[in-house]
Amino acid sequence: MRKKINIAIDGYSSCGKSTIAKAVAKALYYFYVDTGAMYRAITLFALQNNCIKKDQTIDEPLLIRLLDHVVVSFKYNTDSGEQEIYLNGVNVEREIRSIQVSNHVSLISAVREVRVKLVRLQKRLAESKGVVMDGRDIGTVVMPDADLKIFMMADADVRSKRRYDELIAAGLDVSLEEIKSNITNRDLIDTTREMDPLRQAEDAVVVDNSNLTIDEQFEFVMAQAVKRIEQ
Repeated sequence: MRKKINIAIDGYSSCGKSTIAKAVAKALYYFYVDTGAMYRAITLFALQNNCIKKDQTIDEPLLIRLLDHVVVSFKYNTDSGEQEIYLNGVNVEREIRSIQVSNHVSLISAVREVRVKLVRLQKRLAESKGVVMDGRDIGTVVMPDADLKIFMMADADVRSKRRYDELIAAGLDVSLEEIKSNITNRDLIDTTREMDPLRQAEDAVVVDNSNLTIDEQFEFVMAQAVKRIEQ
């Protein structure tokens, strides 16, 4: 039987981590875990339950009290062939992609209790191997012993345009300037937060995909994965 490995894909927001992670997981018949979607789901919960104040800061005491009532899970959609995110039993795959959620997710992700809750769940999901997981702290915190670690980056303007095109295609009303501001702010928060900041693992393979096609990225990461599977 072919051995199974765990693959961690980290990187900056909107640099295509999820696209490549999904494709690699599908090609290897592995379980794909979008940790960004998990943080987005809790952000949606925070918005729905008035945990974000009028001045756009987080009411942390309220959010922390309510965290025990938050259940985040994934279910496989047989029609799309993808894992989709559920919040307390409700499919929120579309709702978590809104710009309102994007504007607050990095702040919610910086709350220690939120990270503790989700990292515990993410570690459990990785226990059986055969997992492709993407996020900000996968190779450094969630799966520090991952067999393959990828760190993805891209120019901020490139990332902004990609994200803009993605949201427009999904029928959302956004501006390119709004998207770039969101990405720049998220980069700052993600890299400077006190707990589990975004950083490159020492043994990660760096992929700057500013000028790479999706196929080129996929082929590179797959080659790295196959090399480790066959070791």
